[in-house]
Amino acid sequence: MTALVIILVEFVLSGRFRLISRRIGSDVTMRMHQLFARTALVLALLHPFLYQAPFAPARPWDTARAETLFYRIDFLTTGTIAWVLLIPFVLLAVARDGLPFRYEVWRALHGGGAAAIAAAAGYHALVGGRYSADPVLGAFWLVLIAAAFVSLAVVYVVKPLAQLRHRYRVVAVTPVAERTWEVDIVPEAQGAGMDFKAGQFAWLNIGHSPFSLRENPFSISSAPANRRRISFLIKEVGDFTRTLGAVRPGTIAYLDGPHGHLTIAARKEPGVVLIAGGVGLAPLMAIARQARASGDPRPFVLLYGNRSERQIACRGELDAMARDMASFTVVHVLSEPPPGWQGARGLVTREVIADACGGTIRPDWLHVLCGPAAMITGVERTLRAGGVPARAVLCERFTYD
Repeated sequence: MTALVIILVEFVLSGRFRLISRRIGSDVTMRMHQLFARTALVLALLHPFLYQAPFAPARPWDTARAETLFYRIDFLTTGTIAWVLLIPFVLLAVARDGLPFRYEVWRALHGGGAAAIAAAAGYHALVGGRYSADPVLGAFWLVLIAAAFVSLAVVYVVKPLAQLRHRYRVVAVTPVAERTWEVDIVPEAQGAGMDFKAGQFAWLNIGHSPFSLRENPFSISSAPANRRRISFLIKEVGDFTRTLGAVRPGTIAYLDGPHGHLTIAARKEPGVVLIAGGVGLAPLMAIARQARASGDPRPFVLLYGNRSERQIACRGELDAMARDMASFTVVHVLSEPPPGWQGARGLVTREVIADACGGTIRPDWLHVLCGPAAMITGVERTLRAGGVPARAVLCERFTYD
C-alpha cells in the first residue's frame, strides 16, 4: 500500500506543476521524484514475498468461508502486471541518458507505462486486498488515482490547448560558443509575453504541434525586463539540440512555463555569487542581465567553468558587463586552458571562489549554482564546508533520471 501511494503521488512530482516546484524548488522536486521511485520499487518488489500464510486457509468459525482471502485470477493478474512493469519502468528512467532511442520515445514510454502501472495497481488494491479494499481506503485510492490521471491530462491535454492561444515565433538563432546557440522567440500577438523571473526555465517546443512530445526544458537566458523577447542558451547534446542550426526565423514555437525557483528577486543578501558550468550559464545570464537592467547595486561575482576556451558562451557580453558595471566581476575557469591562458585553471575550488570574492568565502552572500550534477554537488559541498548556510545556496542540476 505504501508503494502504491508513492507511485500515485509521483504523478504530481513530475516537475510540471508550479504550485509544488515554486514552494520547494525544481531541484528538490526532482530529487524527491528520484528517491521516491527507488523506494516504491523496493517496497513493491518485497510485497509478494511477504505472504507466508497458507493459501486460502479455512477458519474453524468461518464455515461459510466469508472471511477467506482467495487469489482470484483478475486481481492477481493486474497486480502481477503492475509488479512486472514497475521493474523496467524504473530502470529505464535511471538509464535514460544512455538509451539508444530518442527522448520523445522514452517520454511516451514513461507516461504510458506510468498510466498502465497506476491502473493495474489501483485495480489490484481496490478489488484484491482485504485491508486496501476497505471502504475508507477504497475512497483514498480513488482520490489518488484520479489525481494521477488528472495530472497526465493537464500535462498532455490542458496545457497544449492553452498553448494554442499563445504562439511564438523564432526571430534569431545565434551561435554563442562551440556547439552552443542562443534562440530568441517573440509572441505573435502584439503586447503579449510571458511573465517570468530571472533564473527560471520553460518547456520549449519549436516547429511542432503543442500536443507533440517534442518539447524540452531550457533555462531562460534573457532578462524579465524585456519580457516580449525571450532567449534560451542551448547546447547541442541531444536529438533536438543538434538540429538548432537548421531552425529558421519565423518557425512557430510554444512555451510551457515559467518553472523553477533559481531566482533572487526577493532575496536581500548583500552580495551574490553566481557559479555556472557550461551551458548552466543560461539562468545566471538572465540574472546578470536583469541586474544590469534594474541597476541592482549589490556586488555580483560570476565564476564560469568550462573545459576549453571555445566553450565560453556570451564572452563578449560578459566582458562588457564586467567593464561597464563596477560591482560585477567575471572569473573564467578552464580545466583544459590553452597556452598563455591568464585566468583560473582547473576546477571551481574553494580557493578559486575565495579569490573571486576578495580573499574569503562570503557566508552572508547568496550563492546561485547551475551546471552538471557532479560539478554542482562538489561546489555545494565546498560552500557548506566554508560556512555557507543551506538557505544561502540555490542550485539547479542538469541531469535527472
